Amino acid sequence: MSALRFPNLPPSGPQGSELLAEERSKTTFSVHELSNYIYGEEYLERQEKLLSLIENEPAFDKTNRYFLGRTERFAGALRKDHALVKMSQEQGWTPEEFQQADILIDESGPFGLHRSMFMPTLVSQGTEEQHEKFLKPALRYEIIGCYAQTEVGHGSNVQGIETTATYIPETNEFEIHTPYLTACKWWIGGLGKAANHAVVMARLITAGKDYGPHAFVVPIRSMEDHTLLPGVMAGDIGPKFGFNTTDNGTIWFDHYRVPHISLLAKYSKVKPGTGEYITPPNAKLSYGTMVLVRATLVGYARITLAKAVTIATRYSAIRRQFVDKDSPKKVGKMIVETPVLDYSMQQYRLFPIIAAAYACHFTSKEMMRLYYLNIKEMASGNFSLLADVHASSSGLKSLTTTMAAAAIEECRRACGGHGFSSFSGLPLMLQDYSPNVTWEGDNYMITQQTGRYLFKSFRELVAKRASGKFNASAITNPTLGYLSTYLDNPELKCPATTPAQFSNPEIQLAAYGHRAAHMVAEIVHALDVEKRSWNSMLVEIYNASVAHCQFILVQNFILGIRGDMPQPEGVTLPELSSTLKTALTDLSDLFALHQIHKQPGEFLTSGYLDGKQLSMIGKAVMDLMEHKIRPNAIGLVDAFAFPDYYLNSALGRFDGKVYEAYTEMATREPINQTEVVQGYEKYIKPFTNPLGKQGKTIQARL
Repeated sequence: MSALRFPNLPPSGPQGSELLAEERSKTTFSVHELSNYIYGEEYLERQEKLLSLIENEPAFDKTNRYFLGRTERFAGALRKDHALVKMSQEQGWTPEEFQQADILIDESGPFGLHRSMFMPTLVSQGTEEQHEKFLKPALRYEIIGCYAQTEVGHGSNVQGIETTATYIPETNEFEIHTPYLTACKWWIGGLGKAANHAVVMARLITAGKDYGPHAFVVPIRSMEDHTLLPGVMAGDIGPKFGFNTTDNGTIWFDHYRVPHISLLAKYSKVKPGTGEYITPPNAKLSYGTMVLVRATLVGYARITLAKAVTIATRYSAIRRQFVDKDSPKKVGKMIVETPVLDYSMQQYRLFPIIAAAYACHFTSKEMMRLYYLNIKEMASGNFSLLADVHASSSGLKSLTTTMAAAAIEECRRACGGHGFSSFSGLPLMLQDYSPNVTWEGDNYMITQQTGRYLFKSFRELVAKRASGKFNASAITNPTLGYLSTYLDNPELKCPATTPAQFSNPEIQLAAYGHRAAHMVAEIVHALDVEKRSWNSMLVEIYNASVAHCQFILVQNFILGIRGDMPQPEGVTLPELSSTLKTALTDLSDLFALHQIHKQPGEFLTSGYLDGKQLSMIGKAVMDLMEHKIRPNAIGLVDAFAFPDYYLNSALGRFDGKVYEAYTEMATREPINQTEVVQGYEKYIKPFTNPLGKQGKTIQARL
């Protein structure tokens, strides 16, 4: 029993539950309709079913999550991952059910990379024989794998990795070796203690020639007792800023032999005996897993944005500070302090994050559709989509994960002092989300891939127009569309003359397209005419990628609301009611206009907007927030349908009982389990009561 107790008193009125009920009564659309539109009825029903199982499993209990150290948390995560796999097997879950349960539990674990990287790599790069040998046991968790690419000396530069895999024709084996300290694999999730196999990216050397990085399936621990195999040394790399429930590890190899079948050979092959290297039909075929992971990260950014802003928005509707003398809030005839959510500055901080979460929803769905379409096309020998999908996934991974990481911190700060408490749920969320801006390509580095695609597309478009072979009506690619529009009229000006006219989606798209195209044109001119070095242009290249991807987000948001977004084969979305369509259009307008208001420079230098129009956009943004989005704010975050179990936040509770939950969580603090702190006799008493006096005459000095 805790030594800390609170009085059995309610918070001062109005109660949080009353305030949220009032907020919900103002919503202009059906929250359930929006939830159903985002997820589908099947998903929502499945969530309820899964919750009933998960909340009753001790291994998934979140009660003490914020009080544990790294060793305890890792042990708990190992127990959690085991229980999750067992429950999945017992319940006969589909992959969708498993993923949904994993999201609800919301804790990284030692088996995470087995599912997210190891098995997808086997699927995309393995032969049928390798699927039998490695994938099927992995699906049963007889093999537990990880993905060992990053080295202590090389991360984003995959071509620079130093681990070698040399083909030995006499024995038909590959020798995996770590030639330098910098070649030790590092940061590999699941490798530290859990995995018994690894997909190792190593430089394939055969017949004396280095063919660069290739993927090898490498056993690293005994299947009998989990000890490291001879020639392998591995372990955990230690505590990190976050993600401490995953055993990120290091590994190095000492002339370690693996059989010929270890080379994942769906595309690249080495002939047994001769060592002849057979090249893949397309050098970028192996990009499949990378594109999938990056597209998935866009969806995860949406979930993270939504989770953080749900907590901050609900709390801001309950938290009251000061009395707005110009517009005092009344409960009955009594004047009460103003909810923080009524202040325009709080709205400017939070409402664009709500809008960003919905924007990422539409784009994440489109990225997954394009990924599967591209896989289908590549299987039939058509690689026309690959460059665009790879470039978009790179830029969007960078932009959306940067947005999400910044949003968590903004939401934490928007919760004031209580946002600094772990009980808000936001500090741990920030710690565990932060790796997303670095893994799968550093967010500043991978935008160069997007840039190269944009510049190549621009040059090809200019050349086609000059040759007379250009046909504007044949353009279906949105990137080529906005580049072509710019080339038609580089001096295009925005026609808007009032704030209201900026709600026109065609004006919004023209602004974003013109700005991105202008930046691309300027960079191509600098590289090709001024002969600037690539390195000297990296800042501009990053900014051009951001501009391009913001165009994608804005366009997909608009198309999604219109119902014009292409859907996967066999999928039909329900038609939006007029009230819901209006509410989402308000959010889409805010997302587009807030970005311009916040970062006006590039829109001005492109020439499309002028200073007066920027002032109009500012007025449009403030009007949107105060009059259109403010009444719907709670409804918009409620529609994300996050249960309290998932949020694990005192501040973001659906029922609004913030202060009751917050104080109760404090009683669970381990150092509150005794009234007198351990160490009092040794470290405090020598100062405060050195003579050991007893009795009521000894009083605390105030």
